[in-house]
Amino acid sequence: MVKPEPGSKSEGPHYMSLRDDVAARMARGELRFGDRLPSERDLQVALGMARGTVRQGLFQLEAEGVIYRRDRSGWYVSPPPVVYDPTRWEGFMAYVEAQARRPSTEVISVETIAADPPLAQVFARPVGASLYRLHRRRHVDERAVLVERIVVDAAMAPDLLRFPLDQSLTSILKSHYGLSVARNQVRMQPCALTGYEAEALGVKSGLPGLAVQRTSFDARGRVVEFDQEYWRHDAVRISVDIQVS
Repeated sequence: MVKPEPGSKSEGPHYMSLRDDVAARMARGELRFGDRLPSERDLQVALGMARGTVRQGLFQLEAEGVIYRRDRSGWYVSPPPVVYDPTRWEGFMAYVEAQARRPSTEVISVETIAADPPLAQVFARPVGASLYRLHRRRHVDERAVLVERIVVDAAMAPDLLRFPLDQSLTSILKSHYGLSVARNQVRMQPCALTGYEAEALGVKSGLPGLAVQRTSFDARGRVVEFDQEYWRHDAVRISVDIQVS
């Protein structure tokens, strides 16, 4: 049970005393990655706070990336973030496994669509050309960390939808269609997770996130894949290794 400690009370809003207490216990190793916090009701009783005040403290910790919620299970201490180098062409499954973590992919939907003007421009294809669009949710250690929308030119990967797309798309494109990436164009910016993204990741609407847009080209300059990812802000750490000649 989390109980307030002498001298740990915050001088700010009342809910900050809960935030400070949990953060202090994590710093001392009393709460570790993956540990489940007491229920909101138990925290309310132990700390003598109103339910709304307890929830404010928990939401503050969630916004800082310290804890996260699991549906119908409660609050847990957040695990370490995945280290992500956006300049490398390496599939999600590969770089997560390389960090001794357990990746998995959940297919939300797959469909064939007609290219609208923006997508036609991305792929240098006529408006109305056939494209495949995948919506997927990615997990690390059974925790949803990102949702993505991926678009692939159907002319370059015919019958792509017959493959099990909960596996590595990178490997499928390479092994079955001979499509390898020679260059990535990556754009990243902070965002707020709202609407579909917040619902898919099971987070409170407005929680900070990271939006990553990646356009992948082969050696001939053709677009192999157009990907839009929305990450939980506490699930990823960007690390780029640049060699200066």
